[in-house]
Amino acid sequence: MTVEGGPHTGMRARLRGPVLRVWAKHDRDSDGWLPLWRHMEDSAAVAGRLWDEWLPLSVRRLIAAELPDSADDARRLAVWLAGVHDIGKATPAFACQVESLAEAMQADGLDMRSQRSMGADRKLAPHGLAGQVLLGEWLENQHGWAVSQTGQFTVAVGGHHGVPPEHGQITALDRHPQLLRTPGRSEVLWQRVQQELLEACAAEFGVQDRLGTWRSVKLPQPVQVVLTALVIVSDWIASNPDLFPYFPQDASRSSEDRITAAWRGLNLPGAWRAAEPPADLQELFASRFALPPGARVRPVQTAAVELARTMEEPGLLVIEAPMGEGKTEAALGAAEVFAARSGAGGVFFALPTMATGNAMFPRLLNWLERLPAHDGARHSVLLAHSKSALNDDFTDLMERGPVKALDLDAADGSQELRPSRSGRAASAELVAHSWLRGRKKAMLSSFVAGTIDQLLFAGLKSRHLALRHLAIAGKVVVIDEAHAYDTYMSSYLDRVLSWLGAYRVPVVVLSATLPATRRRELVEAYAGRRKGDSYDFDTVSQAGDYPLLTAVSPGGTPVLRRPPASGRGVDVEIERIDDDLDLLADRLEDALEDGGCVLVVRNTVRRVLDAAKVLRKRFGDAHVTVAHSCFIDVDRAAKDASLLRRFGPPEKAEGRPTRHVVVASQVAEQSLDVDFDLLVTDLCPADLLLQRMGRLHRHLRGGEKQTERPERLRAARCLVSGVDWAVGVPEPVRGSVAVYGAYALLRSAAALLPHLDGGPRRPVRLPADISPLVQHAYAEDSPVPEGWEQDVEAARARYDEYRADQAERAATFRLGAVARPGRPLFGWVTAGVGDADDTSRGKAQVRDSRESLEVVVVQKKPDGTLTTVPWLVPDSWGRTLADLALPADQVPTALAARTAASCGLRLPIQFSYAETMDRAISELEELHFPAWQVKDSHWLAGQLILALDEDCQTQLAGFTLRYSKSDGLEVTRATE
Repeated sequence: MTVEGGPHTGMRARLRGPVLRVWAKHDRDSDGWLPLWRHMEDSAAVAGRLWDEWLPLSVRRLIAAELPDSADDARRLAVWLAGVHDIGKATPAFACQVESLAEAMQADGLDMRSQRSMGADRKLAPHGLAGQVLLGEWLENQHGWAVSQTGQFTVAVGGHHGVPPEHGQITALDRHPQLLRTPGRSEVLWQRVQQELLEACAAEFGVQDRLGTWRSVKLPQPVQVVLTALVIVSDWIASNPDLFPYFPQDASRSSEDRITAAWRGLNLPGAWRAAEPPADLQELFASRFALPPGARVRPVQTAAVELARTMEEPGLLVIEAPMGEGKTEAALGAAEVFAARSGAGGVFFALPTMATGNAMFPRLLNWLERLPAHDGARHSVLLAHSKSALNDDFTDLMERGPVKALDLDAADGSQELRPSRSGRAASAELVAHSWLRGRKKAMLSSFVAGTIDQLLFAGLKSRHLALRHLAIAGKVVVIDEAHAYDTYMSSYLDRVLSWLGAYRVPVVVLSATLPATRRRELVEAYAGRRKGDSYDFDTVSQAGDYPLLTAVSPGGTPVLRRPPASGRGVDVEIERIDDDLDLLADRLEDALEDGGCVLVVRNTVRRVLDAAKVLRKRFGDAHVTVAHSCFIDVDRAAKDASLLRRFGPPEKAEGRPTRHVVVASQVAEQSLDVDFDLLVTDLCPADLLLQRMGRLHRHLRGGEKQTERPERLRAARCLVSGVDWAVGVPEPVRGSVAVYGAYALLRSAAALLPHLDGGPRRPVRLPADISPLVQHAYAEDSPVPEGWEQDVEAARARYDEYRADQAERAATFRLGAVARPGRPLFGWVTAGVGDADDTSRGKAQVRDSRESLEVVVVQKKPDGTLTTVPWLVPDSWGRTLADLALPADQVPTALAARTAASCGLRLPIQFSYAETMDRAISELEELHFPAWQVKDSHWLAGQLILALDEDCQTQLAGFTLRYSKSDGLEVTRATE
């Protein structure tokens, strides 16, 4: 055990004697070690660099606003907390873990029992908690702080391993002081060593003269959270031996040399520094979004950016506007303004699904590439969902940096970095940085497109929640398709919005079909208003204008703007059609006599497949396409691309069919810019029905008169099925009731009734009727048709009971509200889900869904060998992907393994029930290959493999599974 000699600087110059033997890190392989004082200094140096070069200005301002000396105090505090975070390692409970290092400390008089003799009691003093207690004692005894004042500062030390301590843990440790200092002759020496380290940190990091002033500070909980997160990040970086080598190898280097070399090796992209965008909105949108010649900025876009500029303080902006009105561009324009005003260092764009996230990611990249940049600026970018490594746009940005990231996220402690698909480094401006990967760190990237789960996880009590809060605290957050989230998810979203308001994070919410009551809930959650407050938010919920912009600053008063729509409207004739597939086929055959493209939307996969089977008999296989969620990933992506290519905007689409029917599930509702001549849809909630209608005559084809559409289909028409219309009160089919509930469907039918065939308000005029229809369907006091009252009331009772149950279950793991300033974060994530945030368990928790089962689909040949599925097309390099060998006795080639991983499939709900899931997992685990469960097999390690036979069938847990490229997965009982 070597302690370096020679001239001393920094903390080393302030220390001598036994304190130099106290250790923080040890490598069992090389027997290298790191003194505690050195790790303290490394961590503080990293925190200083993070503060100066990486932490967004908005977060620095948030902390600075609470301290007497503003920004100077804020930086000192952050560096000091990072420096003292491991003081709990200067205790017998920690030091006894490595016998050789403990013996060296004992030789200098620091007595301690062995790890074995301490027994289970040692677990009462994890070094984070021990450090929190020691720091609190020091502030009380040496600087006159009251016990009630210390916790708001020391919790950053106690929580630096992801979970702030609970009061019970603190009390338990107080009863075992021997874990902090060995009683007897060395107790005084232990105390002296601890004090020497704390005094050296206070002096070295410039807080010695500030501690007295800080006694009167009351840190808001959001500030405590981001300080804790900054300590965690600093510790993780300083704990990387590739960046900060151990002694004796690196004993002679100075502190400044260590941090300079480490920071250069880390090469972490800095935060975005947004400049005030051009005042001329036409210039702004033309430069950011490559508007075609003659295109003008739309009124909604103009109003959104102007409101973002004129708000008293950046805050929440809700944009309600029709489908196809350019809300995404409006949101990005407002985000740029908000970032320039607030100092936000990035943008997080949250979307409902992985498919919508994939669609948004290239649009985000295109916008980023057009943003003005400082010389040498680099931005970290992330696609945030579980399949992002299979997305070509994202993998093209990945680069292997000179440093292997210290991965504290992967279960096996290793992290594999995928090479760039293009074989070249990403551009200098946009990178998927190697250190910013893994479940816990990835969201710290500056620009993120991902699923809404990634935002909702900020409201889920889980380990390292502080990191997720730091990730969103420094960004502008955009929430798309806000109408798509049910009561359960909305409970999490509202809690997250309340924290975002406390962080003063700018938020843009987008929706084409937002109920007025939900609009008010969003605004109140963000603004921090509670029931009984003096200000009345009635104007928010009473506004019936459309388009509508609603803005509020944290703690402020809502402001409303009512821009006109862009001018183009669509009149949609609504008709009911009996739920009879032969009747549907007859109707479509007549409608498509002269050609045309039809979208048929069904509410369940079973109904999609049943309809497709009948329609293929009538129109032929080549003229019917199926799209739903039960396709393997690569097929699902190909489906979306094919739909966009054939049915997208006129200026982009290629090869629009003369006559074609697409039968789809809800995947056709969101974010696909597709355009059909005729729509057939199952009855669904009114807001979703309007989303589906947004795919009808979405674009002009042949001018206002749509002359390029077949003559019979030049008038927009929507046929509503999935209902028994013949009875007095409409009866939706069982599958629709299972998905949406009877109450929402009956309210939707009631709202549509005046517009249905022969109704007094025929047709539905878009966009003028969007808001009235949605508000009628969701307003609690809306009238129902005569004779429907009893059925609607019974459905309402079931719906209220279900919502109450959702709210109660959501509260189980949901984060608490922001507490008063000065209250420590003790117990902040107590009774949480542990490390399960970004896992299937965590996703099920924030989405109120059962935990799902995901498999990798391969094919099993008659001789028992495995291959990739046979219908895959070559990749962009022309490499064959179909029938690639997957040897069971060795790691498959990188190409074969990645190709197999791209064939992931989430099994349907039948496999989410506990007994069936357990049986399915047991059967799937019979196909287990030890050769694949190694570090070099990162694509397939830990995956459940579903092997299809030559006919693409298999048996699983009492079900027969059939898969085809055209129809996806079909599940039937094995006896059927």
